[in-house]
Amino acid sequence: MARWRPPPAKSSPYITPQGESALKKELKELWQLRRKDVVPALSAAAAEGDRSENAEYIYRKKQLGEIDRRIRYLSKRLDDVEVVDRIPPQQDRVFFGAFVTLQDGAGTVVKYRIVGADEIDPVLGYISVDSPMARALLGKCVEDEVTVVLPEKKAAFQVLEIDYL
Repeated sequence: MARWRPPPAKSSPYITPQGESALKKELKELWQLRRKDVVPALSAAAAEGDRSENAEYIYRKKQLGEIDRRIRYLSKRLDDVEVVDRIPPQQDRVFFGAFVTLQDGAGTVVKYRIVGADEIDPVLGYISVDSPMARALLGKCVEDEVTVVLPEKKAAFQVLEIDYL
């Protein structure tokens, strides 16, 4: 029996121009490449006869469902997002789209960029505007001290640099 779970909190509608173009590119690739390959394969598998024991048919049907689900999500998300394509007038403060360089108490330097929920990338240091770290950073200036509640502990950081390039 499935357990009911409340829906997750809606993420912020903000996105960078690069993030919007990446979502549009993914949507176009899903329609033009992946879906066009799966539909004929699904038709061919369906023509083979008994579908209840046809592994190829079951696999392709599931694959098509996943592609269609992602297409629906991207289409709805692109309608809802608000592209933030301007640099804020106060470039000495942290706002959406900022690259922020921080230093922790141990002297470790990290760099993050505050982006929309659809753009997060841990390898590049892109964090969601909805994350605890980004919420703590918003509005801060260079040399400000930031305390962030992490799952393990509280951590203190100092803002070293803010950039919007």
